[in-house]
Amino acid sequence: MPKVVLITGGSSGIGKTIGEYLLSKNNIVYGTSRNPNNYPNSKFKILALDVCDTSSITNCVKQIITIENRLDIVINNAGVGITGPIEDIPDLEIKRNFETNFFGPLNVIKTVLPQMRLQNSGLIINITSIAGYMGLPYRGVYSASKGALELITESFRMELKDFNIKMTAIAPGDFATNIASGRYHAPLKKESPYTKYASVLNSINDDVNNSKPPIAVAQKVWKIIQTKQPKGHYKVGSTLQKFSTVLKSILPDKIYEKILLKHYKL
Repeated sequence: MPKVVLITGGSSGIGKTIGEYLLSKNNIVYGTSRNPNNYPNSKFKILALDVCDTSSITNCVKQIITIENRLDIVINNAGVGITGPIEDIPDLEIKRNFETNFFGPLNVIKTVLPQMRLQNSGLIINITSIAGYMGLPYRGVYSASKGALELITESFRMELKDFNIKMTAIAPGDFATNIASGRYHAPLKKESPYTKYASVLNSINDDVNNSKPPIAVAQKVWKIIQTKQPKGHYKVGSTLQKFSTVLKSILPDKIYEKILLKHYKL
């Protein structure tokens, strides 16, 4: 039986790839965008949704339930990047990032839970980031927002176990998407004491530009959908990126920090 799937941020990048892959597996897929009219050629329906607007979330979810009478899978994919020395990033931009990357998914989850409880079934997949497993230099705000989503996924899993609602987090590494184009970059100030930020930013962008398309994330999503009892966390990326989280868990803090400093030439 086909599943009814909602993917936030489904108009491009990872979300679009997931949507098209799930559609190829004969599922009923709805993606979202703040401006759905910009995507008339999408292979699946794009609905209006702004994760920073709770009324927008409510309207979108109601629309799907009205049409399909159920909602089986929700994929919290909408997110934005942010880079810069934490000291130099305006508080407003930090709050905006958390509104999109943390509070947005949180409000989507809160909105869909009543329907999933009514069905006594449901699967929620939160797209986080391998960056959420560690505090990265000049990506600290991004790491923090994605790390917060990882942790709250763990809490939700335990709170929802009595309702047959499953939740998991997928942490992608670097994939070739348009995330850099929508990312907030703290301005490169001549007077800033963080003189190495520019070189790290170039390194971050190179990692994305030299990465593979995100089909592996879509394949992982499909595998999870077919799993009766999904794990709490999955990671998708290069061997080195996935192994970095293992090293984080076993190495002393100072040694792991030295590895990151060497990687970013700091």
